[in-house]
Amino acid sequence: MMERLNLTGDRQDWYALVDEEVIDPDQEIIDPHHHLWHLPGANYLIEELWADTESGHRVTKTVFIECHSSYRDNGPNHLQPVGETEFVATLANQSRTGPGPYIAGIVAHADLRMSDRLPEVLDAHVRAGGGLFRGIRHAGSHAENREFLTIPGRAPAGLFADENFREGVRLLGRRGYTYESWHYHYQLRDFIELARSAPETTIILDHFGTPLGVGPYTNYRDEIFNAWKTDIAELASCPNVVAKLGGLAMPDNGYGWHLGTRPPTSDEVVTAHRDYFLHTIEQFGPDRCMFESNFPVDRVSMSYRTLYNAFKKMVADFGADERAAMFAGTASRVYSI
Repeated sequence: MMERLNLTGDRQDWYALVDEEVIDPDQEIIDPHHHLWHLPGANYLIEELWADTESGHRVTKTVFIECHSSYRDNGPNHLQPVGETEFVATLANQSRTGPGPYIAGIVAHADLRMSDRLPEVLDAHVRAGGGLFRGIRHAGSHAENREFLTIPGRAPAGLFADENFREGVRLLGRRGYTYESWHYHYQLRDFIELARSAPETTIILDHFGTPLGVGPYTNYRDEIFNAWKTDIAELASCPNVVAKLGGLAMPDNGYGWHLGTRPPTSDEVVTAHRDYFLHTIEQFGPDRCMFESNFPVDRVSMSYRTLYNAFKKMVADFGADERAAMFAGTASRVYSI
């Protein structure tokens, strides 16, 4: 991801071309989906996170989601992802004493197909997380046309149907941990079957299933949306699934905002994305939906202030309790924070 696109470069002058007042600044926000990494010239650490979250909205807590950062460079392969949990746990401790929100949960990575070694990996994440480990993301994103994608997924075809993988997802539920996935719109049917195969596990859908809009998908947005609507409705019939609302501003979604002479306004974001958000909320209900920033990945397209202004505009007509659930309550309950 980081090698293909500089997601943390200094774009402050570009962001400043759209300067909006913060909408409803007292609304509490728990951001349940952001990343952190340490790379030469492209850090996204606590200071960078706070620069975004402290831009006007009331963000009180966050949840870190794995992004293949700071893995151990020695030891058994199956334990190398524990290095990321160690890295983030250290930053989370730092976040407790600063001016911004604190990291209240860590969603790590493990290869769920390794059923014989998975308990060992989970135990290692628990020890490394210092009370913050909440679940696993083993992304199912299989890029069929990777040459057109800025952030192509690396998962093998058929991962969701792999019985060893499914048993790994079920083990997470038995241990009280969550499972979540980033994948593409054409994989939603397989994701539905996965959810049905692990009814006791809380399963989280990231980024609406990533409806693509580049390469061979460029001229088929309406067709993709209509099929996506049907799949989302069926996925919502699985009571163990929760939906994250966000992640549609990645370059591969096809809106091209990262290439513009200025970033989009929140009104432009609402116009482009409203139907995805409102359909998902209608199907899942506010108590099974949570707004996510997906920063710094979506940061390539707009500022944190603009993104959450758009979110707030999209649900302005909802009741106060419903908004509270989507902005903080659902995340607090699902991740036990």
